[in-house]
Amino acid sequence: MPELSHRRRLLVLAICCMSLLIVSLDNTALNVALPSMQRELHATTSGLQWSIDAYTLVLASLLMLAGSTADRIGRKRVFMTGLVLFSIGSLLCSLAPNLELLVVFRMVQAVGGSMLNPVAMSIITNTFTDSRERARAIGVWGAVVGISMAAGPLVGGLLVESVGWRSIFWVNLPVGLAALLLTLRFVPESRAPRARRPDPVGQLLVITLFGSLTYAIIEAPNSGLGTVAPFGAVALVALLGLLGYEPRREEPLIDLRFFRSAPFSGATVIAISAFAALGGFLFLSTLYLQNVRGLDALHAGLWMLPMAAPTFLCAPLSGRLVGSRGPRLSLLVAGAAMTVSGVLFAAFEAETANSTLFAGYVLFGIGFGFVNAPITNTAVSGMPRTQAGVAAAVASTSRQLGQTLGVAVVGAVLAAGVGSSPYKDTFVAAARPGWWILAGCGLAVLVLGWVTSGRWARRTAERTADELESADLKDAVGVTAGS
Repeated sequence: MPELSHRRRLLVLAICCMSLLIVSLDNTALNVALPSMQRELHATTSGLQWSIDAYTLVLASLLMLAGSTADRIGRKRVFMTGLVLFSIGSLLCSLAPNLELLVVFRMVQAVGGSMLNPVAMSIITNTFTDSRERARAIGVWGAVVGISMAAGPLVGGLLVESVGWRSIFWVNLPVGLAALLLTLRFVPESRAPRARRPDPVGQLLVITLFGSLTYAIIEAPNSGLGTVAPFGAVALVALLGLLGYEPRREEPLIDLRFFRSAPFSGATVIAISAFAALGGFLFLSTLYLQNVRGLDALHAGLWMLPMAAPTFLCAPLSGRLVGSRGPRLSLLVAGAAMTVSGVLFAAFEAETANSTLFAGYVLFGIGFGFVNAPITNTAVSGMPRTQAGVAAAVASTSRQLGQTLGVAVVGAVLAAGVGSSPYKDTFVAAARPGWWILAGCGLAVLVLGWVTSGRWARRTAERTADELESADLKDAVGVTAGS
């Protein structure tokens, strides 16, 4: 990638953030629309789970393929293709006549979405080469998540109340078109110096693992363990297949050597934990505010602001902290705040009083605002720049897998607790195990943030980076000699 002026780099950052905005805005706005969709499409709790998880599942399954493909054939080309597919999928979702087709069209959306965030992060990583400047850029990137969380519930609530839930998908169309035209004009093409070959077997194993595991979790309350047990077994076989097959490939879909770095491994598990907490938190909050408290979509969206505003304010602060002091402080603040928030709901039924509900939302927003920048920065900064697309894709995959599992697990726990009883009578008690799960996710962020950010962890990252760079150099010399 050619050296760009400061203004051009900021423009590239803004364009990349536009893709993150439509992807994140779509998810947060859709959560507010769930009760309206449930009524119009006659959906069950598991049906609502699939309307979210069909998207995040496909996204998680294809992110690493999109990252490696972008490194191989060109990041700008893949990014523009993603914008086109995401916009087409959004249009189809707005026209879906039933829940089944909505789920299918959400999967189309996800195919496009898989080409956006990891590729955009790879573009940012290769545009901002100075470590402090890159950390600040990633802080801005994290702030966009906060903007989407603040605007999503409000925009979604307003659209649901005034036009209907289908209009949520219309918002993506003008933003997607603008991002496409700006990318075509201002974003330079870039690719890895040496192309990575596709790994179809690894890709199939990833899809099988994520799909069968998610199906087993979501359908367990309705179908029973006997029906979903084979899917759990398939997930286990796919996992073992990945662990056995990938290390034997010269250019695997998932380079397991990355996980020799304690910070990278920690960032991966932290991302899964934090985004599982987010997915479960939004799912429980939306259903409680509208189906139990009886709020309309707009007022439910307003109640989300105490969570969204701290995320927006804390994300850039976290980016600056990561750039100046490293990831540890941000991760500790994030883990502590998310843990306390989960405990408030699980142990003290925070949702039953306005003051504790407000406090729980603020704490979760602070925690989530601090967690994004250290995850992203840790995932990409310790890796060779030639591997930026794949490393960013693993981080993004962890986020989407976490959100998928959060909605699946917490939704399954809620469905099992509610059963056939009315939501208003049983929701608080049925949701309590879900809140404990979210508190556990916050505790995982806290503990792993401490363990994987010290001197020992940094040494493992340095050794891993040296090994990867040496291996890349040997491969490049071999290719040159062979040609």
